[in-house]
Amino acid sequence: MNDKESNIDGRSLRSIITRKKLLDASRELFYEIGFEKTTISQIIKRAKTGYGTAYVHFKGKDDILIMLMETVMQEFLVMAETPFSPSTKEEAKQLVIKQVTAFLNMAESNKKIMEVFSEAISLSPSVNSKWNEIRQANIHFITKDITYAQNNGLARTDLKAELVARFWFFANENYQWDIVRNVNTATIEEIAWTLTTMYIDGLYLN
Repeated sequence: MNDKESNIDGRSLRSIITRKKLLDASRELFYEIGFEKTTISQIIKRAKTGYGTAYVHFKGKDDILIMLMETVMQEFLVMAETPFSPSTKEEAKQLVIKQVTAFLNMAESNKKIMEVFSEAISLSPSVNSKWNEIRQANIHFITKDITYAQNNGLARTDLKAELVARFWFFANENYQWDIVRNVNTATIEEIAWTLTTMYIDGLYLN
């Protein structure tokens, strides 16, 4: 490795470290005082970095929150992308109940940062836009699953796949926020079974 390559690698490493420090500092402050009360100045001070350096990485706290959201929600999207190819209604039900349970458990295990997301979505247009983007990605994958079931004679074809997908995601999302806010009155298993049973019995053919 020559000196030029070494300098580039050194700068890249410092950049990665600085970015992580800013993200970690932001997460700590969001947990301590919430999204609204956190300022970029507090983040920079906590991260022990300079203003110029910080703004190279992020335009502001909204940008930082969006990066944290993308990282956490990637786990949800990976699950949504799981191959879905059942051959019977019962097999579909077992796959869906597994997905719903995992989705709700992810909300439970990420409750602290999801509380921050909930606050930020209501305050920041850019964060709200990012959440809608994530929502649409989930709906896209659900639509594909429903279309597969329709094309293979498992599900009703008189219902528009995308409309059903939107209904299904919003139902799950509603319970997700109930879990985050500690207002759910049933176990995750009960919620998952009830949601899935209503969905499968309404959409799939006997």
